[in-house]
Amino acid sequence: MGKHTAPYGSWRSPITSAAIVSEGVALGMIQLDGTDIYWVEARPSEAGRQVIVRATSAGDITDVTPPPFSARTRVHEYGGGAFVVTRGTVFFSNDADQRIYRQQRGAQPRPITPPGPMRYADAVFDKARARLICVREDYSAHAEPENSIVGVDLAGAAEVRVLTAGNDFYSSPRLSRNGHHLAWLDWSHPNMPWDETRLWVAPLQGDGRLGHAQCVAGGACESVFQPEWSPDGTLYFVSDRHGWWNLYRWRDGRVEPVVEMDAEFGLPQWAFGMSTYAFESARRIVCSFNRRGSSRLAVIDTEKCTLKRIAVPYTDVYGLRAAPGNAVFVAGSPTVLAAIVRLDLGDGRIDVLRRSSNFTVDTGYLSPAREVSFPTQHGRTAHAFFYPPHNRDYAPPQGTRAPAIVTCHGGPTGTATSTLNLKTQFWTSRGFGVLGVNYGGSTGYGRAYRERLNGQWGIVDVEDCVNAARHLIAQGQVDAKRIAIAGGSAGGYTVLCALTFHDLFKAGVSYYGVSDLESLAKETHKFESHYLDRLVGPYPEHGEIYRARSPVHFADRLSCPMIFFQGLQDRVVPPSQTEQMVSALRSKGVPVAYIAFADEQHGFRRAESIKAALDAELYFYSRVFGFELSEPVEPIAIENL
Repeated sequence: MGKHTAPYGSWRSPITSAAIVSEGVALGMIQLDGTDIYWVEARPSEAGRQVIVRATSAGDITDVTPPPFSARTRVHEYGGGAFVVTRGTVFFSNDADQRIYRQQRGAQPRPITPPGPMRYADAVFDKARARLICVREDYSAHAEPENSIVGVDLAGAAEVRVLTAGNDFYSSPRLSRNGHHLAWLDWSHPNMPWDETRLWVAPLQGDGRLGHAQCVAGGACESVFQPEWSPDGTLYFVSDRHGWWNLYRWRDGRVEPVVEMDAEFGLPQWAFGMSTYAFESARRIVCSFNRRGSSRLAVIDTEKCTLKRIAVPYTDVYGLRAAPGNAVFVAGSPTVLAAIVRLDLGDGRIDVLRRSSNFTVDTGYLSPAREVSFPTQHGRTAHAFFYPPHNRDYAPPQGTRAPAIVTCHGGPTGTATSTLNLKTQFWTSRGFGVLGVNYGGSTGYGRAYRERLNGQWGIVDVEDCVNAARHLIAQGQVDAKRIAIAGGSAGGYTVLCALTFHDLFKAGVSYYGVSDLESLAKETHKFESHYLDRLVGPYPEHGEIYRARSPVHFADRLSCPMIFFQGLQDRVVPPSQTEQMVSALRSKGVPVAYIAFADEQHGFRRAESIKAALDAELYFYSRVFGFELSEPVEPIAIENL
């Protein structure tokens, strides 16, 4: 059967919004307990509930946390590191009350921390002292929450003892294998963990308190990531002291490199529990590293300090854990959706334990990513992944070009990856080109690339997105009259700046995006409350720059249609940020749509919200770019259109 001829955007696709949300889960933190493997699944079909799942060596996969429990901590608002497991007993933070619960096999979860305004994350089990050591965020009677590392007694009294405090932030408490020393990271305002952190080590005294702490690494212009103790008692960590997040170790009182490469072995620590390497044994480390937005898997010989690549069919590897003979991680590629996989390090066999979606689609409807590099301001080069429109059943009318969506990731230290994403394929299979831009400030290209955004947020990121779009237009791959820009959170700010201060894009989509930098500096949560000091400048001393780069003050310059999506429980970017912009565009007479979700926070987790947002965005494009929809979609109100 021949292809149907139909305009770009109007192609019928089996990748529907209903299929995306009904079949999908987000896969998170992995933990190993003997031969059992545990991980977290965030399930849109269960209103975003985060479920701990166990896979046994016999192949049985079962849910651990029963409804209504949800294993999610809100420390730093972004959470992560919500559970730890030892000998079949799981300890997890419960989303509803933020208390730590103990769950033994065959029993209901029971709280072990007292009720109150406390949050816990990133726990390790201290067997010798029958306690958990973890990060605590204390919201009781403080101008802003106080963070510390605490010991939580498990012997019955449920006593919580502060082990170290006084700095603004803590993470990664890690106990040596013999239980004699504790390592951890800390940092303070105005730094974010990818700017400057310090790695500390202290002996544990007989009463469980910490002895004299020694700063091992970190400080000015050095970000330390993921400290881990080797089975032989050596402390390893990732540091970008020489421009790239590489692997180091501390032994005999000095720091030495293990592997030095122009590659990233670390990640921006937005969440707890992130892992890019793990010990298969004292001599072998399994690791992942990132080059130009793509991951590689490798084994490091710790005696020879050599690295050997492992051939796997993946370009995105994270959440890595290891045990003798095996490695377990989350992985994906341009043609493979993210999945929990187990790799046999002996024969290379890969077992897929859980896919992020059971939805299967013929490759004739998929558009694999193409790596793109393009010139940008100041003689620099920036990077992106391009997904051309593709659908085996359709061809466009001769001489026409595709509409395109330039997407801006969040962070802004995040990264666009090449891993198969059904939301991206939702667009490409309907006849859109999609360009995921890794603008200056993104992770995966070294510290210097990341620091391009220092003092330049709202300028460098926007210029790179504009130049990425111009690159596609110059190559004749997209329709210059039908090119949109879309992004969420920090990416939403880039969207609003691109539309306010440039005139290239013809439509915009903001998911909980920042419109007023001053309001963000005043209202956001503790973790990000000084983030803009580096990205823009200290506030209020540089208040004029904040105002000059806030799209809300220049809405009169914005003249293209926009749609906004916002969770009304968002504490990271409060709803007022979106509502100010919507009101300004409404008053000006610019076509604008506003979709608010009463039960959503920062990032949508509920199936009905994700589906409604995808459908609304599609309907919006059909109206502003002038094409007919091939399937029924719930109409939305677009004012002034």
